[in-house]
Amino acid sequence: MRYVFFENWTHVWHMALMTVISFMALFILIRISGKRTLAKFNAFDFIVTVALGSVLAFMMLAKITFTEGLVVLLLIIGLQYLFARLSRASDTMDQVLNASPRLLFYKGQYLKDNMKKEAITEEEISAVIRQEGIAKFEDVLAVVIEPNASVSVIKKPGKPENRNLLDKLNIPDPD
Repeated sequence: MRYVFFENWTHVWHMALMTVISFMALFILIRISGKRTLAKFNAFDFIVTVALGSVLAFMMLAKITFTEGLVVLLLIIGLQYLFARLSRASDTMDQVLNASPRLLFYKGQYLKDNMKKEAITEEEISAVIRQEGIAKFEDVLAVVIEPNASVSVIKKPGKPENRNLLDKLNIPDPD
């Protein structure tokens, strides 16, 4: 019968050691590979993040050897770098790898076809607008779903008397 709560201290110490070594290895690889490895600009970047986490978990739990895990981590980061370069070099690859932003709401109108393509409801758009601290649809110029699936709210330009709310405050001049 397999142990459920405890097998032996050797196994526990082995996992603890693998956790520290694996974590440090991934940290170093991410620092070397740059910020792009942690960015979520598109679906591929999301997949890279999930895959890195999965490999790290397998390494920490000693399901694979450190060397095997390191090779997989290097391959994942290398593939991400390759795809990012291909995307920059070719408009066709960029279109294959990266989604385009899509307008969901514009000048007071929901764009139903775009919402259907993105599987977004009116209530979800309303929630995003509220999260931006906007109380009226009239104050919103557009709502856009970005390539990384975040949603941007573009406010209408303010009235001239409201453009700079700091103007009416008595802010001392720095001397």
